[in-house]
Amino acid sequence: MSGLEVEEAMTLRFEHRDTEIGASVVDRVWRTRSDAEDTMTSAARTCWHLILSRRRGCLLAGLRGPETRATVAPVPPDTEFLGIRFALGTVLRPHPASSIINGNVPFPVTDSGRVVIGGDDWEVPTYDNVEHFVRRLQDAGLLVRSRLGEEERERPGADPTMRTLQRRYRAATGLSRTAVTQIDRANAAATMLLGGHGWRAVVETLGYFDQAHLAHALRRYVGHTARELQAGEHSTLSFLYKIPPVPGS
Repeated sequence: MSGLEVEEAMTLRFEHRDTEIGASVVDRVWRTRSDAEDTMTSAARTCWHLILSRRRGCLLAGLRGPETRATVAPVPPDTEFLGIRFALGTVLRPHPASSIINGNVPFPVTDSGRVVIGGDDWEVPTYDNVEHFVRRLQDAGLLVRSRLGEEERERPGADPTMRTLQRRYRAATGLSRTAVTQIDRANAAATMLLGGHGWRAVVETLGYFDQAHLAHALRRYVGHTARELQAGEHSTLSFLYKIPPVPGS
């Protein structure tokens, strides 16, 4: 298991890693535990997650879709969370990303503690064996990877219009390319600010027009100002994932 990292987010301590499957399907696996009842600022996200939570022996499972704005989410006490963040363009056939934008889809859990997805029940994964779970979903044809329309460009004689490519991109991700770039860039900006960079360096590095442009993006997509992020004067934040050097790529 490579890429193991630990990051603190106020009362939540996130442990996360990459996977043996590779970033083409799963972007990141994470886990955390809450000690007390709290709220969390959930930053906008381009990808969907499968989230499993366990509290006092009770298991809950479901999808959290891409989010187009920052929201405040409740955090129950004494709860263990396991999350699988799927790469942009990965599709769970019963629940395409476009159907769960800014939403959640709960999955039934059997009396024996297995989660029901696509009409079949599955053994609940652990932090260390997510790869086995994901491969089983792939083998069953439930989990597939779209190349977001790029494969159409490579077919002999294929010449899809830009509108066609945009429609297929949105069908696979639930978002436009512009929205993906804006959300990824805001997450990158927040990560830089939390890491000690000044707003001028963020604007220059990530291509914002000016401080006002950056401030607007942070309010919409992260829910906190640059000053709050730099000074640590913010509520608990959802995990800010490291993204590619070029946001949206």
